[in-house]
Amino acid sequence: MQSAFEVCRIVSLVVFLGYGGLCLHRSAMVPEFERFGLGHLRVLTGWLEILGALGLLVSFRAPWLLPFAAGGLGLLMVFAIAARLRVGDGLLQMSPAFLLMAVNGFLAVRAAGELLHP
Repeated sequence: MQSAFEVCRIVSLVVFLGYGGLCLHRSAMVPEFERFGLGHLRVLTGWLEILGALGLLVSFRAPWLLPFAAGGLGLLMVFAIAARLRVGDGLLQMSPAFLLMAVNGFLAVRAAGELLHP
């Protein structure tokens, strides 16, 4: 189970670092955020994703940070799902956000449990 935990952390780190960078530096992301009516939040979203990914990275040395970083990224995905529901996207379009929400929820809950009950 520990290896699945570490794989989830690394996958989430890479995905959010990449997608956060796209939000900040790709003009192709502008229409996507405009479609959601959230164009004004594109840069903030990108920075939050990058900061969350960096939190996952730092959590290898500071494990107490993992529940906060993963929990924040999971919450960000809850908002992503809400935005997609609002514009009528289907399950297939929402599946990456659902998967990332579940992965980060798993990371946050497990890490918090390990911190509380070492």
